[in-house]
Amino acid sequence: QVQLVESGGGLVQPGGSLTLSCVTSGFQFTHYVMRWYRQVPGAEREFVASIEPYTTATNYLDSVRGRFTISRHNAENTAYLQMNSLTPEDTAVYYCSARNRYTGNVYWGQGTQVTVAS
Repeated sequence: QVQLVESGGGLVQPGGSLTLSCVTSGFQFTHYVMRWYRQVPGAEREFVASIEPYTTATNYLDSVRGRFTISRHNAENTAYLQMNSLTPEDTAVYYCSARNRYTGNVYWGQGTQVTVAS
């Protein structure tokens, strides 16, 4: 059974930091590009960051580059998103996603709410 379980969301003041975790199971983690997306009500889900399984090459949404860092621990089947210098515009539900780099198959987590407010 495939599972992607996000945690680490919450309420944080502007300028603060949060680290999201995505613990996975049920698939070959090292075959998958790990991604983070976010979504606000009424809008489409937005790509935030991705990381390749072996090269660990990363890609970021322009507005988060330099503030967010995606990482992964292949031995623990876990991906992370370190978020610094948060602004109210970062408020969203954040989703972890895994995309098979060979087949294109995609899995999604259930999401975790991040709220940036004073």
